[in-house]
Amino acid sequence: MPLNPLSSDKLRWRCDLKLLDFFTTTAEIRELQESLGQSRAEEALDYGTAINKPGYNIYAMSDTGDNRRKSVQKILSRKAAGRAVPQDWCYINNFENPGKPYALALPPGRGRQLKNDMDQFVSELPGVISGAFESDEYRNGLENIQNEFKKMHEGSLQELGDEAAKNGLALVQGSQGFVFVPIRGNDVISPEEFAKLSDEEKEKIGQKTEEFTEKFAILSRQFPKWRRDLQARLREANAETVREAVGHMIDEIREGYRDIPAVGAFLDQVFAEVVKVGEGLAGRHRGEDEQSEGASTMNAPLQRFAVNVIVDQTGLSEAPVVYEDSPNYQNLLGRSDQVAYYGVLMTNFTLIKPGALHRANGGFLIVDAEKLLTQPFAYDGLKRALKAGSLKIESPLQLGGLTSTVSLEPDPIPLDVKVVLSGDRRIYYLLLEYDPEFRDLFRVVADFDGDVLRDDASARHYAGYIAHLASEHKLKPFAREAVAQLIEHSARLSGDAEKLSVNAHMMVDLMSEADHLAAGEGKDTVGAEHIGEALQRQIRRADRVRLELEREVVRGTLMIATDGNEVGQVNGLAVMQVAEYAFAHPLRITANVWLGKGNIIDIERESELGGKIHSKGVMILSSFLAWKFGRDRPLAIGASLVFEQSYGPVEGDSASLAELCALLSGLAVLPIRQNLSVTGSVNQHGRVQAIGGVNEKIEGFFDLCQARGLDGSHGVIIPEANVKHLMLRHDVVAACTAGKFHVYSVTTVDEALELLTGVSAGELNKEGKYARGSAYYAVSERLSAMAKAAQKGTPAKDNNHGKKGK
Repeated sequence: MPLNPLSSDKLRWRCDLKLLDFFTTTAEIRELQESLGQSRAEEALDYGTAINKPGYNIYAMSDTGDNRRKSVQKILSRKAAGRAVPQDWCYINNFENPGKPYALALPPGRGRQLKNDMDQFVSELPGVISGAFESDEYRNGLENIQNEFKKMHEGSLQELGDEAAKNGLALVQGSQGFVFVPIRGNDVISPEEFAKLSDEEKEKIGQKTEEFTEKFAILSRQFPKWRRDLQARLREANAETVREAVGHMIDEIREGYRDIPAVGAFLDQVFAEVVKVGEGLAGRHRGEDEQSEGASTMNAPLQRFAVNVIVDQTGLSEAPVVYEDSPNYQNLLGRSDQVAYYGVLMTNFTLIKPGALHRANGGFLIVDAEKLLTQPFAYDGLKRALKAGSLKIESPLQLGGLTSTVSLEPDPIPLDVKVVLSGDRRIYYLLLEYDPEFRDLFRVVADFDGDVLRDDASARHYAGYIAHLASEHKLKPFAREAVAQLIEHSARLSGDAEKLSVNAHMMVDLMSEADHLAAGEGKDTVGAEHIGEALQRQIRRADRVRLELEREVVRGTLMIATDGNEVGQVNGLAVMQVAEYAFAHPLRITANVWLGKGNIIDIERESELGGKIHSKGVMILSSFLAWKFGRDRPLAIGASLVFEQSYGPVEGDSASLAELCALLSGLAVLPIRQNLSVTGSVNQHGRVQAIGGVNEKIEGFFDLCQARGLDGSHGVIIPEANVKHLMLRHDVVAACTAGKFHVYSVTTVDEALELLTGVSAGELNKEGKYARGSAYYAVSERLSAMAKAAQKGTPAKDNNHGKKGK
């Protein structure tokens, strides 16, 4: 029975408008579909987000990155809605060791409140202290302390002087300090009078002088202590003044944080430090602050009382979902900035900046795997934080000991976050293979499908998906007919009429261009005609290479025949990918046969242009010939196969059916129709197997035949297994419907050979022979002749070499 071409209803699935009868335009669709057919991935995300154990982070993988990341973000946003808002985190000064700032956790929104309270405190503090030190009460108290010391000092000297006077000595202050001189009555004895005294009187005066000099020495040793006591009392007076001035300010702040003991402890430290340095702060009120930015940041005494809020959850009503677009080390784990201070880079706790892990703490962090792996130290830093369960801010240079600048060692912050790495499958399997820690940290895999199975329900849901994309990207409403065409296009994108692609990137590109065309026409709704025009424009912008190849074939530069018959020559098809545009072009495949030892030479492999899969396909041809014709005799043939005018790598086995037909044609000396092209893989039993790019391959040969003129004889042979994948262009379907072009499906090489040669392949009869006049009879006879010739050592007679069909 002759094989008939496929009917037009099998060449393209058409979306029935009755499936979409629930709307006229997408503006009427209320149930928007943010994602389609991702139940497997959503179940994995449910599990990964629900389990609260270390290491159960998630790797989300699919073929399309932007669509995957947005889907993950939307799903996690729904999960976050049921979770509590996490804590605020601040860094505060460690007054005893400023190089190791303290981390302070507060309820959501309270961090900003504390910062504002402390900023207000800092702004008012110099004025309050200055006012206290300038008050009459403070000055009077200070004067009383100083007078008390003066009175004690002068009184002790007066007492010693009075005692000395009773013993004939006077305490006199000279240029060298205090000295004792002899007196008589109230008058000082002059040197002349002293010289006239007897030796006994002189000795007595000397003894008294030594005695009181010793007493003065003992008394004078008390003076430094008294001065220290004075300074201590002055300091205590200053401190008490500061306490009285500042205490109520601290108490007012404390009142708002009675429920947070850690804030109370911080305020106690602040109060103690203010009391300690209070007098020095008074000058800030008089404008005595440093001038440079570095000085004000690094050395201003008031800076030490500030609060650095690194995570502020004010306004959040759910757990955070953070996507880090630039996941370098510091953007992930935070940093400590530095400023120049007298030529040296310095830092302090107010210069600590958060990373994405800080912002996502208590929620979810999404990171692009490829971007993460291209950033130095970032992946290792992320793993270190996840393993430790805490966030420690360190410079990458500091970790390697490559910096000598002053650095901080802030308190680590406890880490409670679910990290979702978003990447393709290749990266996942590479990490799984080469990083032994990866498996322990990312235990959950969410595998997103690129396609969903097409049925009536999914087609309706796809309309909701299109409505969602239109709404999200602020596009005009799409008419029902336009939606039907978009659904059909999604089947074409998937490469399978029984599936729908969920590649949002390519769909949005098409929808946006159609929206632009509708706007140019002043339409409020995008119609099917705009979708069709947008598709044509997309192809027009991308098909320069295809047109160049087609033009060279038409001009005869590339030798492809689309009429006539040739022995050992068949038209194959190859797919090329230029960016996101895929197309196919015909290739001439030829086979030569000679007396040999059963070897088939793959010229592509011999020239190192053939890939391993292609070489495997050629080896299968040898196996088929041996299985089909070599059971009772050796195959004494030699053969070669080549892709003519092919100058690049050849890979894949989709041409093995065409190669086998060319080889059988050469053996049987049966001409092959050149108005047909063949694609398909074949196994060693002659069964035809599915291949990829079937739509592009059919359209590639159609375009060439159309350029030369369709006459109703042209067509393409494809595997039966690929019929379900057909989503051909409307013009190809129209030509097939009109009988100007044909698509044939085959399940065996026998059927393909019959279509190409017009001769039945033949079947074995009871005697194990093929029917006379069949293709396999001719092959068998030729192989028998070659085997006999090989035994005799003479070439087999070939009267049909170079024979052409009519």
